Amino acid sequence: MHHKFTETKTPYPLHSPSSASHLVIQRLCAPQLSIRRNFVLFVHLSSNMAGDNPDGVKTLEAKCLCGSVHFTIDVPKPSLPLRVHLCYCSLCRFSLGTPCIFHAPLSKDIVPKFVEPSSADNMTAYLPKGCGATLNFCSTCGCHITAIDLQEGYWVVASSIFLDHGPDNFVIRTHGFSKSVKDGGISKMLTHIDGREVGHYNPPDDDPSAKLVESTPEIGADGKDRMRAECHCGGVSFTFPRPTEEVINDEYMSQFVSHKDKTKWHACLDACDDCRLVNGTHILGWTFIPLEIIEPHIGPDLLIGTAKTYQSSPEVLRSFCGTCGATFFFSHSDRRPSDRQHIVDLALGVLRAPEGFMAENWLTWRARLAWLDSGKRYDKGFSEALQEGMNKYVLENEGKIEDYNIG
Repeated sequence: MHHKFTETKTPYPLHSPSSASHLVIQRLCAPQLSIRRNFVLFVHLSSNMAGDNPDGVKTLEAKCLCGSVHFTIDVPKPSLPLRVHLCYCSLCRFSLGTPCIFHAPLSKDIVPKFVEPSSADNMTAYLPKGCGATLNFCSTCGCHITAIDLQEGYWVVASSIFLDHGPDNFVIRTHGFSKSVKDGGISKMLTHIDGREVGHYNPPDDDPSAKLVESTPEIGADGKDRMRAECHCGGVSFTFPRPTEEVINDEYMSQFVSHKDKTKWHACLDACDDCRLVNGTHILGWTFIPLEIIEPHIGPDLLIGTAKTYQSSPEVLRSFCGTCGATFFFSHSDRRPSDRQHIVDLALGVLRAPEGFMAENWLTWRARLAWLDSGKRYDKGFSEALQEGMNKYVLENEGKIEDYNIG
């Protein structure tokens, strides 16, 4: 099925009225497993992006964690900063395992230049059924790199993998498809960045692309609740229960059970540099569960279905779907006092919580971002705004903000 690409005036405040820029919104909707998946590319075009440019260009460098994908782009200086949108559609969340995707569209005139020995061959391309673009990720570490339009060939790059995400180079302008995540996810915590309002784009409610991907509660063979974790392609799929009596009564494992509600797990957002560069997004959400309680059983090698692994340090093993690229697990040797007590970090973007990304019926959120200082060094405005938003969120939900370590 081919979709016509149509130019539209932006329905939300991205640019000043006097700007010559305009926005092309490509809605690429695909029915899949009787569910309608949404994929949106916000492509910012400007008269400054083509032709002679007397003011020169600025070279920006991007690199994933393992370095297998390493490239530069030459951007006309009048086109800076590049505009970034955060997309919350089910395709973006379930194919990355993250709260949202961080995308910066490039014009066709901007062609990435790979730094040897890196090359495009080091990326895996995921093409969802009926979609007009591929999602490309590093074949080695799983980092999301870009979306590539099939007809025109332009890139919509993951801005989070660039070495310098300063305000002169990138500016986050828009939340896209924030209704798709139902509870709003982190979009409701990021109303402003550096005093600038972050706009929203959602299609009209009667538009087919606005149809939500619904998840339903699951029950295990024992009649108790289960949470489904599944990537977009379905190649990695499993469930886990609420904290069991064995976990609650274990001196070590109980540290990962909510101190407020023993039916929930702890969760937090993480802004560390390694996670950013192995996911291709500024921020990742984690919960922490014993590997032994997952159904079907997953061994310490973290392999199930289409999963691949990457050892990012001698102590750390990470896993992601080798087909669509979704992040799943982080495993550290320090969190394995015994095989039975092996605690893994599970990426929240693959959870199929009926209520939305925050999974409030299953999780107790810590307000403090993990590795906040790393986040501030990379993108101070975003990290400070998100921390402020998380403080408000936890205060509203829990009545007070408690600072504590998890595990």
